[in-house]
Amino acid sequence: MNYFELYNIPVSLQPDQQVVKQRFYELSRKYHPDFYSNASEDEQADVLEKSSAVNKAFKVFSNPDETVKYVLQQKGLLEEEEKYQLPPQFLMEMMELNEAALEQEKASVQQQVSNIQNEIYEPVKAIMENYQEGVTFKEELLQVKEYYFKKKYLNRILEGLA
Repeated sequence: MNYFELYNIPVSLQPDQQVVKQRFYELSRKYHPDFYSNASEDEQADVLEKSSAVNKAFKVFSNPDETVKYVLQQKGLLEEEEKYQLPPQFLMEMMELNEAALEQEKASVQQQVSNIQNEIYEPVKAIMENYQEGVTFKEELLQVKEYYFKKKYLNRILEGLA
């Protein structure tokens, strides 16, 4: 059972956070191990596994990047330790940004990173916001995959500034 089925919500790149929280609280109560203290060992193990999955799913759904990663993995488009080849032009831009980070104020570089994040999001914005299971094409998800890796690269730059 995947996290979307567990939470009984539609597969989405941007799940509704209010629904996610509501389902998290419902499922946390339903599968709380304390309520199964008199159950058989098998039932207790099953509940513990489901409780763990509820918590992991909430962690994924609460982080937009992790949600994108999860959906891409579910679709077989992303492997755990995949070495994705970003476009050379993007990598050159990142080299320049890294050099600027050494010479400029952090705030200036953070603003540049923010601008680039907005820039790379724009082409996939409609896909991200309007994703529908069985309707969104694989090619569109591959665009989201490239966006995911670019954003991941930018996040590492931001972490280096901290």
